[in-house]
Amino acid sequence: MGDEGKGKLVDVLAERADWVVRYQGGANAGHTVQIGDKSFVLHQIPSGILHPGVRCAIGNGVVLDVETLFSEIDELVSDGIDVEGRLYVSDRAHLVLPYHKLVDSQSSASKEIGTTGRGIGPAYEDKFGRRGIRVLDLRNPERLRKLVERGVAHANIQLSMAGAKRADVDYTLGVLDRFTKRLLPLAEDVGLKIHRAIVGGAAVLLEGAQGSLLDNRSRNLSLRHVQQHDVGRRRNWSGNRAK
Repeated sequence: MGDEGKGKLVDVLAERADWVVRYQGGANAGHTVQIGDKSFVLHQIPSGILHPGVRCAIGNGVVLDVETLFSEIDELVSDGIDVEGRLYVSDRAHLVLPYHKLVDSQSSASKEIGTTGRGIGPAYEDKFGRRGIRVLDLRNPERLRKLVERGVAHANIQLSMAGAKRADVDYTLGVLDRFTKRLLPLAEDVGLKIHRAIVGGAAVLLEGAQGSLLDNRSRNLSLRHVQQHDVGRRRNWSGNRAK
């Protein structure tokens, strides 16, 4: 699936889930869900957040854009969606930083394949290259600065080849500082939390950002695998959302 209704499908399945977990991808085009006359576009927050009582998590396979995350949260709250105590972020999720977006916007490879320029690819490159910065690194400002300095230095090597604007350490740290106090209270060991939920008999739905064969970690996580986590709880369920 591309734009053929992933958000709608997850929204329908989420009606019988206790947890919906976004397990990979970044703040790309997003999943769109229509409820009555209101349209919700979710780039990182799982679609299950629109169902009262369903808890949602962003897993460690996601590259997290904190600016987009809190824009989404604020929009949901303004639309009357209760997010408090229902959204968790893996403390091992890697962060999309301003220099990732700079590199993405200047990359000839990104232009060739037509990426959205949101820094998702470069963030994954840093993750797999062991240069990435995780949510938990925000808890240690001294270590964080060292990691940002290393990341900026690597990004500037790439940017210099394109003759582009250089990334800045203090600017990057300033962006992170604006969101740290809001992000850290959401940070959890999501893997452990979901394991305990499954052991306790909860129905867990996994939500991806792309369709088959596009995930660089899991490649092809089919609905069959998702259904293994639905432990047989059966509820009255239909494909239509209430208005």
